[in-house]
Amino acid sequence: MIELSQEIIAIIMLGGILAGVLTGYPLALAIGGIAFWMGIYLFGPALTFEIFYSRSYDMLNNYVLLAVPGFVLMGAVLEHSGAAEGVFEELYVWFAGLRGGLALATIILGTIVAATVGVIAASVTLLTLTALPSMVKRGYDRSLAAGAVCAGGSLGILIPPSIMLVIYGPMANLSVGKMLLGAVIPGLFLSFCYCLYILVRCILQPQIAPPVPPGEKQVPFLVKTLRLAVAIGPLVFLILAVLGSIFLGIASPTEAAGVGSLATILLAAAHRRLNMEVMKKAAATTVKVSGMVLLIGMLASSFTGIFMRAGCDEIVARFIMSMPGSKWGAFAIIMVICFALGFFIDWLGILFIMVPIITPIGTALGFDPLWFAMMICINLQMSFMTPPFAYSIFYLRGAADPRLEVTTRHIIRGVVPYVVLIAIALVVFILWPEIILWLPNKML
Repeated sequence: MIELSQEIIAIIMLGGILAGVLTGYPLALAIGGIAFWMGIYLFGPALTFEIFYSRSYDMLNNYVLLAVPGFVLMGAVLEHSGAAEGVFEELYVWFAGLRGGLALATIILGTIVAATVGVIAASVTLLTLTALPSMVKRGYDRSLAAGAVCAGGSLGILIPPSIMLVIYGPMANLSVGKMLLGAVIPGLFLSFCYCLYILVRCILQPQIAPPVPPGEKQVPFLVKTLRLAVAIGPLVFLILAVLGSIFLGIASPTEAAGVGSLATILLAAAHRRLNMEVMKKAAATTVKVSGMVLLIGMLASSFTGIFMRAGCDEIVARFIMSMPGSKWGAFAIIMVICFALGFFIDWLGILFIMVPIITPIGTALGFDPLWFAMMICINLQMSFMTPPFAYSIFYLRGAADPRLEVTTRHIIRGVVPYVVLIAIALVVFILWPEIILWLPNKML
């Protein structure tokens, strides 16, 4: 048998995942296959099977991860409840006459929906079906319209409840409740930055976002404000049911996911959208998404077990710690690696592979664990908008009406400014970490 150095093993295992994904294999098979055969080669069948069994069992036995199907069910039911459609209609009326108002309404609706669904598929699809046609038909630049949909929809994976945070917490031994609260202000900050960008760009280039014609949607200010408040009210109730119960210490994230699922079903019933067909679709979506998360989690956890057993994590740690610029140089290379992986690998794969490796490094560098974790999650926002592996782009292309003539080129041009805004936000959070840490420190 050929003896392989730890450096060669690390290159083979990490490179093998990229090669598998780029050649079209599902991420779970690429991760699991590389881990299995390298484990057989290095340690033999007995130890390899033991690592796979123990890691998979621990993953499936994790109580916190029960929140994943709960939050997925929330998003799936809300997508069919009709509540979000009513909110967009009232936002459309409220912003009538303002240049770029429909794009602003899209970002705001994306922010509100993000606080109720926790999954990007539901957010982007809902905005594509609800907001994109309104913008394109009223003469909006297709790149601006597509960018607003992708950026607003991508907030669904950051603003709580978020399955990304639910998964990250147990892997890094962090409180999921504190992570959920730590994401609130950064998520709202990104939403504010997106809105500011749209306002500034529409002032500089007024032709890309014409205002609503004067005769359309003219409603007195107080009337349209009251109607907007009534439309948003049920979603605010849903947000408070989930986040409020966590913040006040009434419920754990897993219990809050159950409460949120029940509240979403009641909301759908109130809008007279609850029927057996909706429940079948929601259940099927929940099973598929949750099954994918757990399958990738089990195999990625097994990959990490083999990777660490071979001592490759020490190689990665030494490489990162040797970066010039003290701890900030090491932090920079971690962020660059996570950003670069987003071009090729699903965010789930990045989390399951990278978090066990970089979490001890972050602690050794002296960073606050919660702040460090949130910076990784905010960084991964960019992975949803950076092709070739960009979920938001795929969901928009799949759900958009072909008659709107929104091409992939339009979408990519539209999302680039938002990727830049996320990078700027990361710099802001480095300079003022209290933006992330203030709310979790107030948790009861």
